[in-house]
Amino acid sequence: MIGARITAIGTYVPEKKLTNFDLEQMVETNNEWIMQRTGIQERRISQPEEFTSDLCVAAVKDLIHRYDKKVEDVDMIIVATSTPDFPFPSVASIIQARLNIEQTGAIDISAACAGFVYALHTANAYIASGLHRKILVIGAETLSKITDYTDRSTCVLFGDGAGAVLVERDEQSKSFIGFHLESDGGGAQHVYRTGLSKKVNGIELIDTQCLVQNGREVFRWVARSIPENISKMLEKTQTSLRNVDWFIPHSANLRLIEPICEKIDFPLEKTLYSLVKFGNTSAATIPLALDLGIREGKVENGDVVLMYGFGAGLVQAGQLLEMNFDEPVNAPKPL
Repeated sequence: MIGARITAIGTYVPEKKLTNFDLEQMVETNNEWIMQRTGIQERRISQPEEFTSDLCVAAVKDLIHRYDKKVEDVDMIIVATSTPDFPFPSVASIIQARLNIEQTGAIDISAACAGFVYALHTANAYIASGLHRKILVIGAETLSKITDYTDRSTCVLFGDGAGAVLVERDEQSKSFIGFHLESDGGGAQHVYRTGLSKKVNGIELIDTQCLVQNGREVFRWVARSIPENISKMLEKTQTSLRNVDWFIPHSANLRLIEPICEKIDFPLEKTLYSLVKFGNTSAATIPLALDLGIREGKVENGDVVLMYGFGAGLVQAGQLLEMNFDEPVNAPKPL
């Protein structure tokens, strides 16, 4: 098949910070409680008139600045988000207009915290099939806009951010090694935001425009399912964990990442996550964590990276990649 290579990355987070000490003034909680249970110190919050499309555009502009890339010839835009500006039109269509891309496909993907990995998988398929040559893949969220800040079980977790990568056709090398996709819709009622229907699997949902999560049940599903399916993906690609340089799971909660690493016997110090400073940004956590690894000089070309997203659906998506970015021409702006 034709090779698809990730050539560039850009990220953006809003300027406003919401610290654990700020949350102490809003709900019955404290810094020690939050740190012990999540590992999160602070999260970024979008302004009232700052939406997911704004974060996406800023992340792409960061990519353009760092790698001196042109995006006017992009022939597909894929945005993974659970917090689009509108139910329709798509965030991808808004981005197409704002970046002046004259002729391109534009779609949003709804796969919650696994969305970015699903979007990468889709981009690889489009390019490997020969249908497309240059694709923008973006994971972005403004979860603060659907968070109930009277619910201490969820409001301590979520933040806003965006990460974008450029996936291009390459006849000489490719980034994509293998993948695993899976869904368990039987657990759909454990993470949701109500819409036209107020029932799922025959169960009456809490009728709210805010995110609702049964953290205990999600934790059980993740702990049971994710390590097992990571092993399946590695077996399918005939890859040993010894050959994986970096593990990038969805940054939901550090206390969730730790048992995953323990069960697959992978060192936590070789695991990248973005939750400490940015919280759980759903579809943006994985590109943010990857970019933090690049900025800190950890992730280098030639490294093998195992990404694994999981969340509402209940869905999960894993991707095994070899890093082979173009050389940047400008330093990234501080996050």
